[in-house]
Amino acid sequence: MRINPALCIRCRGAKMLCGLAYCPVLVKAKVRRYAEALAGKTSVAGSSPPSVFVGRIGWPKVRVYPSAPPLDGDTSRLEDPKAWLQMDLEEFLSQRLILARGSFEAYVDSAGDPPRLLEDVQALALSPRPAEVELELRKPLRPNPSLDEHTPPFGPASPLKSLRLGSLPPPERAVERAYSDTDYPAGDAMWDLYKSGVDVHRISRLLSVGALGIRRRLVPTRWSITAVDKQISDRLLERIKRMPVLDRYLVYVRKTRGNTFVGLLAPRGFMYEWGEAWWPSTTWNYFGSSPEVEVDWEGPRGRSTYPSIGGCYYAARLAAAEALDSMGRQAAVVLWREIYPGFDLPVGVWYVRENVRALFRSKPEKFDELGEALSYMASHLRLPLDLWYSRSHVVKALKTSL
Repeated sequence: MRINPALCIRCRGAKMLCGLAYCPVLVKAKVRRYAEALAGKTSVAGSSPPSVFVGRIGWPKVRVYPSAPPLDGDTSRLEDPKAWLQMDLEEFLSQRLILARGSFEAYVDSAGDPPRLLEDVQALALSPRPAEVELELRKPLRPNPSLDEHTPPFGPASPLKSLRLGSLPPPERAVERAYSDTDYPAGDAMWDLYKSGVDVHRISRLLSVGALGIRRRLVPTRWSITAVDKQISDRLLERIKRMPVLDRYLVYVRKTRGNTFVGLLAPRGFMYEWGEAWWPSTTWNYFGSSPEVEVDWEGPRGRSTYPSIGGCYYAARLAAAEALDSMGRQAAVVLWREIYPGFDLPVGVWYVRENVRALFRSKPEKFDELGEALSYMASHLRLPLDLWYSRSHVVKALKTSL
C-alpha cells in the first residue's frame, strides 16, 4: 500500500488520515525490542524520575499514567531533556522505554479535589528528585511502547491495581507555593516557576497533573507541553519587543544525527518563522519520494490560529525568545530544520526545543548584508535556498523591507 506523504505530514500519527487502524511509522520492531524487558510483568518497583503522563483520549475522562523503571537510585536522566540531548538515539530509547506505566481513569475536573490515587500522583509529580514507586498492575505488560510527536517515548502500560509511594523529597519553595495557592493563576504560576529556575519540562508536568492554577484540571501531557512553551515565550516576548533592535545579521548552524538546524537573527522588529523539511524515509515523510517542506510564521502581533506545523513551532519559539532575552535585543527570527533519511522515529518536541537552545548557545557568524547571511545558510543546507525562500514568509518580508 502506498500512502500519500502529504497525509503523513498533516497527521503525524494522531489522526489516522491514511485509513489504517495503526500508524506504520510508529510500529517498528526496533522500538519494540526496548520494551521486551518489561513484557509479562505485573508489578514494577523502582525509582521514578519522577514521571507521569496524562492521556487525551476520552476527554473529559482521561487516563493518568504514573511511571517507574525497574531501577533504583538516581534515575533523573530518564526525565531530563538536557541529558537526553547528549545521548544517541539508541541510548535515549533504551532509557525511556523501560518506564513502565500503570493507568487509571479520572475526570479532568477531579484534580481540584482529587481522590487518593490522583492525590498520590500529584505528590509524585511535585517531587524534585527520584522517588521510590511500586506499581501493581491488573494485566501483564505487553511490549507496546508509546511514541508521539509531542511527548517523549514511554514504555508499555497496563491498568493500575495499586500505587505505593516511598518517602517523597519535599518540593522547593516556589513549587510548593504554586501548588498550595489556589488563588494563583496558572499563567502567573508558570512564569514565576520559570523565573525561579524550574525547567519548562517539569512545569508542564505540574500543569498536566492539575497542580497549578485557580481551577485545577488535568491537562493531557501533549497539550500541557505546548501550553507552557507558548505561555513562557509569550511572557518573554512582551519584554523583548521593548528592547533595541539587533544591529547585524547573525547566522547559527547546528548539525546533529540526521538533522540540520539553521537560525537567522535579522536586524528588524520581532517576527518569527519555523520551517521543517522532511526527506523521504523520515518520520513524517516515510512513504514520499521527495522532501516535504512546511513553514509557519507570525508577525509582531503574534498569531490568532494554532500553527499547522504543531507543537515544535512553540518549542523552537521558546528557545529563540530565551536567546533574544539573554542578548537584550529584539530581531526577526528565521529557524529552519532539515530532517534526513534514517531519522524515522517521533521522539517529542523536547528534541526541537533543546536543539534550538543548543543552536543559540553556539558562536554565530556575523554579516552586514542579508544576501551574505542567506548564502552562508544555503552552504549548510541540502535543499536549494530558492525552495526554502519560496515557502518563507519572514525572509520575503526582510527582502521587501530593504
